[in-house]
Formats: sequence, structure tokens, C-alpha cells
Amino acid sequence: MSRSNRTSNPVTAKRGLSPNVLVTLVIVVVAVLVVGGVLLFSGGDDNADGGTEQPRVAAEVLRKPDSHTLTEAPDGKVTLVEFLDYQCPACASYYKNITSKIEQDYAGRITFVTRNFPLEMHPLALPAAQAAEAASLQGKYREMYHALYDNFQQWAISADGQNVNSDEAAAKTVFQGYATQLGLDVAKYQADLTSPQVQARIDQGRADGQQAGVTSTPTLFVNGLKFAPQGDTFGAVDQELRELIDKELG
Repeated sequence: MSRSNRTSNPVTAKRGLSPNVLVTLVIVVVAVLVVGGVLLFSGGDDNADGGTEQPRVAAEVLRKPDSHTLTEAPDGKVTLVEFLDYQCPACASYYKNITSKIEQDYAGRITFVTRNFPLEMHPLALPAAQAAEAASLQGKYREMYHALYDNFQQWAISADGQNVNSDEAAAKTVFQGYATQLGLDVAKYQADLTSPQVQARIDQGRADGQQAGVTSTPTLFVNGLKFAPQGDTFGAVDQELRELIDKELG
């Protein structure tokens, strides 16, 4: 009889769940709901509007005291930082459709900083970065930055128009032509191209970009918030970036 009391009905033994198992399942379900809710409402790190839910990258990582600026805001309220690759087609498209207009439209209202992040997949990205940095040593960074992007098709794209150019010698000749047009001391410019000072600037940009989580170009930050656009047209992306800037301007 004691055995009968200890033995469950075979059917209910197969189909039923012990109290311990039921408690465990309830805990698991609640945990899933809580975690799912957090993920749903936080939206992750790549919010379309760069909302405050995501962490801000420290200003000292994104900008060094000697970092180049395209525009300066006296109040320093908003800083836009772009990690770029001069031979990156996406960067050139951003420049043409978005960032060059931001530079003009927000001049004096925001500080626009550009950082080097040349990618290995682009054979002329490093020589172009060297050209920009060498020009900066003669106070012409902004002018060389514009020359490189305004003439992107001339040096960055191959003759077939389908691939990035890899002719470094030809590109350097083109860059020297820009240096001449900008009124640089060409001998000094040439010497500076491979100088330790220029290489250190480029290496610092790469290192800071990696620390900030940059894996592709262009990558932009507004007051430390990574810009993660959701739009599928340049117009939509431009609007998203302006909305984020305007939000930070208050």
C-alpha cells in the first residue's frame, strides 16, 4: 500500500509537470519577457536618431587638440566628427550629397572635425591622407580636403569607371598638382608626405577610430553619439543627420 501511495498514475506521470519544473519554466518565461522588453525599448546601440539610449564616445577619443576642423563653433556646443577614407566611394558620395552641405549650412554653429581612417581595401587612401596631412603643415588642410573630394573621379576611380584606381604614382602626381594650385611649397610638401609627423597623425586617427568602434567609412559622431541612419536615400540620411544636429543644438 505504501508503494501504491508513492507511485503516480502512468498517464499523469507522462503528461504532468512537477511543481519544481513549473517554477523553473515560469522563471525562464519571465526572464525572456524582461530581456526582450529591454531590447525592444532600448533599440540597441544603432538608433536611427542617435538617441540618448546609446553611450556617447568620449570627446578626447574622437578629437585630439591638433585634429583638423572644417568649421568651428565659438560656443563649442556641438561637434560633428567624421572618420573618413579619401578613396572610399561612400565617403565621396556623402561629401557630395550630405557633408559638404552640412559644412556650409552649419558654418559657425557646429565644429566639424575630420579624422583619417584609410582602409586597406583602397590602395590610394593612404597616399591621399598623406597629401591632406602634408598640406595641413602649411595651413592648407581644408583646401586639400576639398580638392581631393571635389576631384574624386579624377584620381580615385579607374578609367573603366567601375573600380577604385590603384596607380599610386599617377595619383601622387595629381596630388602634387593640387599642392601647386593651392600655392604650397612643393619641395616641403613632398618631404612631408612620408614624414613621421604625417604618419603619426594618420596612425592616431586609425587608433582613435578603432577605440570608438569604427569599422567602416564614413562613420560620423554628433557629440559622441554614433550616427546610424535608417534612410535609403541621401536626402533621407541628410535629414536624419540634420535632425540629430538640431536636437543637440537645442
